[in-house]
Amino acid sequence: MQFDESKPIFQQVYDYIVEIILREDLSEESQVPSTTQFATNFQINPATAGKGINQLVDQGILYKKRGVGMFVAPGAVELLKQQRKEKFYQDYVEPLVVEASRLGINKEQLVQLVKEGAWKNEG
Repeated sequence: MQFDESKPIFQQVYDYIVEIILREDLSEESQVPSTTQFATNFQINPATAGKGINQLVDQGILYKKRGVGMFVAPGAVELLKQQRKEKFYQDYVEPLVVEASRLGINKEQLVQLVKEGAWKNEG
């Protein structure tokens, strides 16, 4: 994992774990590397790794087994996908609809433009 200077490291740890869960490199109920393992592997402070992991615990993506470690919660993949869909809507769909409205593009025209764009990307 390469760290990006523009984002806090704990956020990048969070993002990294989310990605490996969504790719199903870590399946539900599987153990997540410990904060010590993250700190050693990525040469970061264990508290920094812990902050990213704790955010996932707070969201119900990970859970702690006392004395054993952190695990991927059942339903984590679907929860993460739902969060991503909501973010996608906020980041892309809402601004697209607003800009289309500004340009006088109605709903049917917008749907057609999206279909045409998707078709272009398939070929």
